[in-house]
This record gives sequence, C-alpha cells and structure tokens, in this order.
Amino acid sequence: MDGGTYTLVLERTSDGTVEIGALGERSLPAGWYAYTGSALGPGGFSRVDRHRAVATGENTARHWHIDYLLGDPSTSVDAVVTTEADVECGVAERLLDAGDAVPGFGCSDCRCRSHLVRREDRDALVATVERAHERAVEA
Repeated sequence: MDGGTYTLVLERTSDGTVEIGALGERSLPAGWYAYTGSALGPGGFSRVDRHRAVATGENTARHWHIDYLLGDPSTSVDAVVTTEADVECGVAERLLDAGDAVPGFGCSDCRCRSHLVRREDRDALVATVERAHERAVEA
C-alpha cells in the first residue's frame, strides 16, 4: 500500500478565530490538536508533505478544512503518525474521547462527528493518537 491513514499533531500558539471554508468561522484556542485524514489517493503520504507546505506558507491553496487551519500563522505541524491501512474514521472516532472535538471538521464526506480534537497536554495527545492508530488496525 502506498498510503493509508495519518494524524497530524498540531500546535496552536495563540487563541483565535479561523475561517474554515464552508464550515465558517471557528474559535480555536491555543493548545494541541490532532487531525486525522486519509492518504489513499494518488501520491499517498505525499499529502502530509503538502500539509506541511501549507503550514509553512509554501503552498497557499485551500481545498480541505485542514488547509484553512494550517494556513493560520499560529498553527504548526509538530508530529505525524501514519498507518498503512484505511482506518481514517476508526482513528478519528477513537480520538473523540481524547479531547474536545471541533464539530464537523474534516468529516464532510463521512458520518463522523469530527476529525479534529484539541487537548492541553501534547505528550498525552501523541500517546492517544498512537494507541488509536494501533487499535484501529487491530479492529
């Protein structure tokens, strides 16, 4: 498999409102976030490289909800967890209990409540993301 599922661990260094495309404005406080997405299409995990380019300002195109968040100057990519399996929604669902979900974010093409959660503690969030990937693959 050339792709699979990924979760970006993001840091927001300041509180603020971000315009998230068709979702509209969302108030997103400073803290740590986990966004889960799919890299099953052409290019596979190169989608993660594209996300990093959006976060650094090298790419200004906005196609998905995550592009708008990454395009905000107070948001950066801290870590990435990947799994070579199609378990995007399974991982996203497991993360809902890990923090505060941002309703409707990143899930316009599925029935999930959200693919973005926020938590105060980075290390606890990363550990939860890693467990969610492992458990989704085992399921």
